[in-house]
Amino acid sequence: MHPNQLNFSGGPGALPDRVLRQLQEAVLEVPGVGLSILGISHRSDWFKALVEQAESQVKQLLGLDSAHHVLFLQGGATQQFSMVPMAFLNRPGSQADYLTTGYWSQKALVDARQQGAIQQVWEGQDNGYTRLPQPEELRLNPKATYFHYVSNETVEGLQHHQVLGLEGVPRVCDMSSDFLSRPLHADRFDLIYAHAQKNLGPAGVTVVVMSDDLLQKAQRNVPGFLNYHTQIDAHSNFNTPPVLAIYVVHLVLRWLQEEVGGLVRMGQLNQTKAQHLYQVIDQSGGFYQGRAHAADRSLMNVCFRLPSTELEAQFLTQASAAGFTGLAGHRSTGGLRASLYNGVTLEATLVLAEFMRHFQHARA
Repeated sequence: MHPNQLNFSGGPGALPDRVLRQLQEAVLEVPGVGLSILGISHRSDWFKALVEQAESQVKQLLGLDSAHHVLFLQGGATQQFSMVPMAFLNRPGSQADYLTTGYWSQKALVDARQQGAIQQVWEGQDNGYTRLPQPEELRLNPKATYFHYVSNETVEGLQHHQVLGLEGVPRVCDMSSDFLSRPLHADRFDLIYAHAQKNLGPAGVTVVVMSDDLLQKAQRNVPGFLNYHTQIDAHSNFNTPPVLAIYVVHLVLRWLQEEVGGLVRMGQLNQTKAQHLYQVIDQSGGFYQGRAHAADRSLMNVCFRLPSTELEAQFLTQASAAGFTGLAGHRSTGGLRASLYNGVTLEATLVLAEFMRHFQHARA
């Protein structure tokens, strides 16, 4: 088993073994180019063709056509927290709806409020961010400039399993931790953003998918680096882009297409991985305590607690000795978290499930 397969970190996440081997080769010499990926110019014809190919790969996986644009930007999802409202809350009377379901959607809300008028349509803090709202609980504005939510909360282990929002109101979604992890009705979203370090590649690049209809409403009078029009016209090459990171995203997209077999198959694998861990939790008699309500559980981030912080510390110590990494919960919540991003194999998940059973039985 490749050591990377035991990486259950919340991010950067595990990368497929095939991609790591291809990257290892490319660091020395990209096949057919004769140069290291670290030394290829972002202005070269090769890189321009690579970006175009990666754009096409994203559209193929999502079933989108020329009515959508694909960008590979810097700044992570955090930059999009400000870039989105800067682009669209620029006219008198503009107001956006924001759904707050956890740590990252709260961060997006704070930044958006610095740029324009925001209505918070639901707040999950009262329930400790342990569940998601039902559609009828949302106070949505049919005249909102856009509606923003986070599809998967990595810290709390919550994931939306249906598309939210009102038809006619542009949907903007932070899909950083579940983008391309399962089939997606991408044509129902006007703007999707996702930093790569969960399912798509290494840190340093963020994928943005935007409808042309929404682009036409985007503000032009903003700095070039933060201007969607400028970035799209430049095909993500407005300034020096992260060539290495974009190359790895291309490799992961190719792996999804050729080895996995597309998003339906990827979704089935991720569902199976999550089921194995949740089964251990549910059958533990309360020894393992799931954090999220069952209906809202994330397939990407399995968050749980043990009866005491002392046991959690023992769990992490023994897990580390057994070769597992990244199982500590987020600093804001504590506890434990196993992240099952695309690069985590079913084999590795089964090994973790067996470790969890053994750890419990040793204390029975």
